Amino acid sequence: MSAENRDVSPTSSELKQNEGEPSSHVLAEQRRRVGRGSRLVGSGSAVPKHLITNEDLSKFVDTSDEWISVRTGIRNRRVLGEEESVTSLSVEASRKALEMANVKPEDVDLLLLCTSTPDDLFGSAPQVQKLLGCHNALAFDLTAACSGFVLGLVTATRFIRGGGYENVLVVGSDALSRYVDWTDRGTCILFGDASGALLLQAATDDQDSLLGFDLRSDGNGHKHLHVTVDSVAESSSSGAETNGAAFLQPGKASYECLQMNGKEVFKFAVRAVPQVVEGALQEAGITGNDVDWLLLHQANQRILDSVSDRLHIPSEKVISNLANYGLAARTRLQLDTRTWLNRDKQEFPGLKLWHQKTIKDGTFQLRTASV
Repeated sequence: MSAENRDVSPTSSELKQNEGEPSSHVLAEQRRRVGRGSRLVGSGSAVPKHLITNEDLSKFVDTSDEWISVRTGIRNRRVLGEEESVTSLSVEASRKALEMANVKPEDVDLLLLCTSTPDDLFGSAPQVQKLLGCHNALAFDLTAACSGFVLGLVTATRFIRGGGYENVLVVGSDALSRYVDWTDRGTCILFGDASGALLLQAATDDQDSLLGFDLRSDGNGHKHLHVTVDSVAESSSSGAETNGAAFLQPGKASYECLQMNGKEVFKFAVRAVPQVVEGALQEAGITGNDVDWLLLHQANQRILDSVSDRLHIPSEKVISNLANYGLAARTRLQLDTRTWLNRDKQEFPGLKLWHQKTIKDGTFQLRTASV
């Protein structure tokens, strides 16, 4: 048996460890190595037409361009107009990704829509599928807030690796402007709307572009960042009875505005992000010195600076475009990917750029899943 085969298949002694249970190392090897690899072949993005500047916000909120830019690095953000929606932005971004990849819609096997703000509570992915013409694709929504796109990215690679899928479209879209309190300067200055898409395609195992990832969750931070169902609406009696008691019709469901404790979210990010980045780098067998570009969730410039400083990665290697788009949740990731792939076309679809972006995106983004 060759050394390569021994790496893929655990030995008998390894399988007999811990009363017949394979070791965590063996499980990690199986998870990463068995099956087919994935490579990025296309990307696309879309933003609403309506631009809101810091100066615009200062007209109805007690703030200023200087106050916002110094604390966040943000100067502009985009928000949905009357004729725009999460679905329409998703379709536009997806079409660009398919065009770049030269893949026909009917050749897409799976469409993942990563969103926390769908147009339909039952899910918007099937509508995106229909409008794109991806008639042969399974389509469903995936919700994990700012971590959604990276979770979708990893999920896509698992469908390719273990499920035999060839082309998977991962779309990240959000319209958090719908849930922001536009009188609260602590949150309305941050969020914007956008969509981004990446097309992943099956590849041979030696072409696999995902070197490593580290995904974690921590529900203890829920109190610091959430958009929950508003329970203010009172139930009303229908006059009917069930089991001898009056049947109370539930009130119409609605959501409260986004609530965030910025200081606590900041502290969590600068602590947790470096931990998962280092975990993914270790799994990939490389160090921070091997990183060419560091692409983090575009939440706040101070977070980007703090994380890169703790990882000892020079600021010139940190990609940032939040000044023009604000915090558009997971979609910043895809927008950045498209921007930098266009800048370095000679490296696309080369594995080096994709490797390192995958590692850094994957580790950072999932830190928000624990908020």
